[in-house]
Amino acid sequence: MPTHAVTNQVPPLPDYNTLESQPALHEGLRRWADPAAYAEISALGARAGSVEARTWAVQANENEPVLRTHSPTGERLDEVEFHPAWHSLMQVAVGAGLTAEPWTQPAASAAHVRRAAGFIAWSENEQGHLCPISMTYAAAPALAANPALAQRWVPALASRSYDFGVRALADKRGAIAGMGMTEKQGGSDVRANSTVAVATPGGPLEGGETYRLTGHKWFCSAPMSDAFLVLAQTDAGVGCFLVPRALDDGTRNAFALQRLKDKLGNRSNASSEVEFDGTWGVRVGDEGRGIRTILDMVAATRLDCILGSASTMRAALVRAVHHARHRSAFGALLVDQPLMQNVLADLALEVEAATTLALRLAHAVDEGDTALSRLGVAVGKYWVCKRTSPMVAEALECLGGNGYVEENGLARLYREAPLNSIWEGSGNVNALDVLRAVTREPASVEAFLAEVGKGRGQHPALDQAIAGLPEVIAYAAQPGAQSGARRVVEQLAVTLQASLLAQYAPTEVADAFSASRLGGAHGTTFGTLDAPLAVATARGIVDRAFAG
Repeated sequence: MPTHAVTNQVPPLPDYNTLESQPALHEGLRRWADPAAYAEISALGARAGSVEARTWAVQANENEPVLRTHSPTGERLDEVEFHPAWHSLMQVAVGAGLTAEPWTQPAASAAHVRRAAGFIAWSENEQGHLCPISMTYAAAPALAANPALAQRWVPALASRSYDFGVRALADKRGAIAGMGMTEKQGGSDVRANSTVAVATPGGPLEGGETYRLTGHKWFCSAPMSDAFLVLAQTDAGVGCFLVPRALDDGTRNAFALQRLKDKLGNRSNASSEVEFDGTWGVRVGDEGRGIRTILDMVAATRLDCILGSASTMRAALVRAVHHARHRSAFGALLVDQPLMQNVLADLALEVEAATTLALRLAHAVDEGDTALSRLGVAVGKYWVCKRTSPMVAEALECLGGNGYVEENGLARLYREAPLNSIWEGSGNVNALDVLRAVTREPASVEAFLAEVGKGRGQHPALDQAIAGLPEVIAYAAQPGAQSGARRVVEQLAVTLQASLLAQYAPTEVADAFSASRLGGAHGTTFGTLDAPLAVATARGIVDRAFAG
């Protein structure tokens, strides 16, 4: 029709490399890993930014997993069917070594930084399937509490072979792990769990004392995983157990999937309720010390929450910058207009700070610096995940009405954005965890202050914030500090981010972050950088953020 001429529309996002186009990520990988790791993650980044992979992401989310409780002849199946695109995504992630492989590598190999960079680069494409990938990574340190179990399971969890289906471990080329902690009456208060584990010696599982579990888990993500770390009550208190889907003789464990959760986002991934009825499990760790044991898994998944949130923000920023580079309004491209530059630069600062922090914490894991990672991960999990939702919302608004429709992917990112702030302990849980670390683990405080202190002398606002941290920490150690816990974590997080940018980012990025986040040169929404600062540096910050 003559009125249907299409003008001033943004072309589809082309193929791009999610590593090479993001200096904060590829600079960090070069800084803390070796050239071989860089080459491997660059290839993964090229695949992540391809049209093919983005098509898989759309297909996996539009064709959601389906629960099959029974076969046509009435036998229990308790299986979840996924679209082939899900399996394509999983195959790439597992094949890139994003599961438990780093725990099998020498400390000097920088395996956790390599894996962290790969996790960020690959999950920029699709976030839902990274849930089982993350739990598989995180299961290994928890299994270390039972060396015999670790010897059996960690090699399979670290395998680069994706082998879907319910079969005995001996018949699989690789394995995926899940977890089941929360129950309907307890939520984050896992000590209130009512699932019961009764010792039953002589069971079909090798590698430890076996139990029978009876109970109902309210959230069990990735129910087609090969094994799950589960909490249950014993006579000695809460215990941690490895629960496989298939037993060593090939028979299926009692694992009744009741329903799949209808979630806000994370639609490609299946999250379920599961019923245990005489379900076999093997104890992991000491009797009655299950929460302490599974916290080793939680610490690792919390790091992945930071990685995933940084990647979600980056995916939103890419779409906003791409739109602004091609869309004209009022006689000029959006990216050339000062107010849009202010918004995009502000968003870019948030992404660079989150990415640098995430890689630094992965580097701490490689170094075995548990003191820094203990407090740093809790602080980062709270702050980076909390910042994701408003950041993605602002990026979506950069596209106007076009951002609100499904076609460009921002709507999916917006639904995904709150997930990591809720999973593995919501905001209050993490804030209280920071208070515990501050009051009970002086080595963590010392390591945190030492890391932050490396940025001293680079910006007046940063120096002032560093000087004020002892007072913040002293307040956090007081008995009545709980009501102010969020403010404490925010100050710790932003000061740490500013210090890391002062150490590793270009001066204009580091100075803009410190001035805006610590120096008061900022309003209450994104896009309110101090005007002189924005005019001088915004376009350069935007161009650095997406070199595509």
